[in-house]
Amino acid sequence: METFGPMSSAYLPFLVQILLAAGITVGVIAASHLLGQRARGSKIKDAAYECGIHSDGSTHTRFSVKFYVTAMLFILFDIEVVFLIPWTFVYRDFLANHISILAPMLFFLGVLVLGLFYEVKKGALEWEK
Repeated sequence: METFGPMSSAYLPFLVQILLAAGITVGVIAASHLLGQRARGSKIKDAAYECGIHSDGSTHTRFSVKFYVTAMLFILFDIEVVFLIPWTFVYRDFLANHISILAPMLFFLGVLVLGLFYEVKKGALEWEK
């Protein structure tokens, strides 16, 4: 007779994964607390510190809007390309059922290429402007 019920063996890998994740989390936090460096004074404690080097200038630098535009365009085109991945997996199934999805996908790719040409024409990808 099982103590947890008939479905307990199906949940065992999930339970092991949760326990392993919790153990690693506690271990990393404990190691950081035990082995980490401590700031001994408010002057060092409140200063910006990155990669072992103290900063000389202002910690709040301003980024160009061009950086954000390029990042948004990358995300936009990256997400659109991700839509092509499922199409590659189901294309063979559609061909087996005599359903043509090539024209809609070519239309999608055409809109994607037109958008890219528009962005290049507008100069959104040029840094020195």
